[in-house]
Amino acid sequence: MSAQSLQQQVAAILATADVKINGPDAWDLQVHDDRFYKRILTEGTLGLGESYMDGWWDCASIDQFVFKVLRADLYKKAKLGWRSVLQVLLAKLLNMQAKGKATRNAQRHYDIGNKLYQLMLDKRMTYSCGYWRNADTLDQAQENKLDLICRKLYLQPGQRVLDIGCGWGSFARFAAENYGAEVVGVTVSEEQAALAREICKGLPIEIRLQDYRDVNEQFDHVVSVGMFEHVGYRNHHTFMQTAARCLKDDGLFLLHTIGHNFSQTSADPFTNTYIFPNCLIPSIKQLGSAMEQIFVAEDWHNFGPYYDPTLMAWFQNFNSNWEQLQGDYGDRFYRMWKYYLLSSAGSFRARRNQLWQLVLTKQGMVGGYKAVR
Repeated sequence: MSAQSLQQQVAAILATADVKINGPDAWDLQVHDDRFYKRILTEGTLGLGESYMDGWWDCASIDQFVFKVLRADLYKKAKLGWRSVLQVLLAKLLNMQAKGKATRNAQRHYDIGNKLYQLMLDKRMTYSCGYWRNADTLDQAQENKLDLICRKLYLQPGQRVLDIGCGWGSFARFAAENYGAEVVGVTVSEEQAALAREICKGLPIEIRLQDYRDVNEQFDHVVSVGMFEHVGYRNHHTFMQTAARCLKDDGLFLLHTIGHNFSQTSADPFTNTYIFPNCLIPSIKQLGSAMEQIFVAEDWHNFGPYYDPTLMAWFQNFNSNWEQLQGDYGDRFYRMWKYYLLSSAGSFRARRNQLWQLVLTKQGMVGGYKAVR
């Protein structure tokens, strides 16, 4: 098939989303290499992302492009290349988030340098969705989110909290400073653990380099913020069992996770290859199955639209601080990270992905749980 024919085919598909090739709008694609057309038709979303990294196309507003493409359901027409098919098959056959693999998965994202995240995130280094209700800045949105979690837990001074996937200790520090809590945070990222210990020094906080499956003690409450996406569908039930084992009978478990509108067993090929290896965004069905006969769902709060401004703020920080990072990462990394942040923003804007906060109990709260917003 000729290059012109391939271009016409791609142009016809994109036109249904009001996206043009070399058009005048910010969401239109500016194609620099004719090989792009065959690549996107044969390799789908992986080819789209990789060809952007290779400089084969540009777009003034990647977030708007992805938003329009997703709202038009064009991703359903995307083909899977052989590498993507292999990833799907491996996810079905193997536990890609087993203990040893989980550590390696984390290292490929979270251990690429604390400086990147210090320059990209808010002042507390909170790498999850902010709560933008009554907030104008990223710092305030993240403070709101951390406070929301504490209020949803009815957190009291002296209570012990397990933070599964504690990141750089943002929740642990906030809960200790503002609510008098004692926190044990676990992570499998060495870089995160080292900086979290420094950030939380002098507070009643213990940061452990430990797999969540190895924790075997009880706490007043359990929290997990932005970690369940790394658990993998084969381990969803084990995760819930672990949280229940570590939670006192009258305690609350708050689970904060990105959610998907339908069930799947492997991630988007580009995200899986370059950003979050072997991650999986759960569906309502998968969460429900995992917690069945373990937890009672007291509250289910969706504020997925807030991830759009969170990701846009992260990109603005990353972009404005790029000169300080360029020597460590290089221009191909810049295009990859830009594509990751902006395409993710477009996905949440299109409501393809959600953000859920669940409050769970082991036996159900007598008299009911009063939801906090």
